[in-house]
Amino acid sequence: MFRYAHAAAPTWRECVSACAERLGRPARGLGFVYFTDAFVDDAVKILHELRNRTGVEDWIGSVGVGVLATGAEYQQQPAVAAMVADIDSFQVFSGRSPLKGGNFAIVHADPAAPDVAGLVADMSAKVTSGFVVGGLSSSRLRTVQIANAVLSGGLSGAALESDVAVATRLTQGCVPYPGRFRVTECAHNVIGSLDGRPALDVLQEVIGAERSVLVGIPVPGSDTGDYTARNLVGIDPNNKLIAIGDLAEPGMEIIFCRRDTQAARQDLERITGELKSQIDKPRGALYFSCLARGEHMFGARGAELELIRRVLGEVPLVGFFCNGEISRDRLYGYTGVLTLFH
Repeated sequence: MFRYAHAAAPTWRECVSACAERLGRPARGLGFVYFTDAFVDDAVKILHELRNRTGVEDWIGSVGVGVLATGAEYQQQPAVAAMVADIDSFQVFSGRSPLKGGNFAIVHADPAAPDVAGLVADMSAKVTSGFVVGGLSSSRLRTVQIANAVLSGGLSGAALESDVAVATRLTQGCVPYPGRFRVTECAHNVIGSLDGRPALDVLQEVIGAERSVLVGIPVPGSDTGDYTARNLVGIDPNNKLIAIGDLAEPGMEIIFCRRDTQAARQDLERITGELKSQIDKPRGALYFSCLARGEHMFGARGAELELIRRVLGEVPLVGFFCNGEISRDRLYGYTGVLTLFH
């Protein structure tokens, strides 16, 4: 049995007390805890109290600008979401306790860590399935992670063994414009030409009068048209250059895309339905969503989570709004990552 709880209240103690009362005292399993940044300075007390009240020793989690639970989201208010997963085969890891193996990993990372995308890829190589899911901590203050202690910097989480059955999908929140373009001139994150033409000319031809545009980097070998969305961080009209929120390399392909509410809803329904057909009666779920999604994209607070609940039913689910989402071996943006436990 997976147990979950969520609460909003002025103090961390009220939130944790309400959650602990619903969680009961399972005394075993792996705990997940997510709390809004109003409680970032209370993280040690939150972890200590959850351990005392539930009897569960192993906890992982993160601070977020918002936290998620079954059919609910909390933003810009003090809140906590927690779940205890009824599993035994796992290892909690961090910089203090390095990963020693595992089949599948759930991770939380510091967005300010050097080469966080490289850390994610390295972690993927350490688990036998090659799959890592999670998100980058988000906060208007400082960021912390939970991995049997309150931590900052690097990457932490839990690795699951192969007898813990999971299924996961990534959902995009954008619609690509037509065409793929090869980088033919660049330096660092600045692109000078695409297919031998000035990069800004190509961009303007593709998007027309649209001003809200992202750059997508297609995932090599993907049979689903997968891509990582990055911000367009600058343009130089005089030299017809564009700058993107990632390193550019000669020969790499890019696409242009835009955020789209209807496409995001349809894609979330699609991946949730696919997971439901794979695991008809999931015991629990985790959902990591970009901080630009939620009510900002779906129009009302809780609408994104309600869509998942309509497909899955009352499955115990927790998660948070991330400053970057992790799926398989890559760092994404503007996406959601849904993982079900069998």
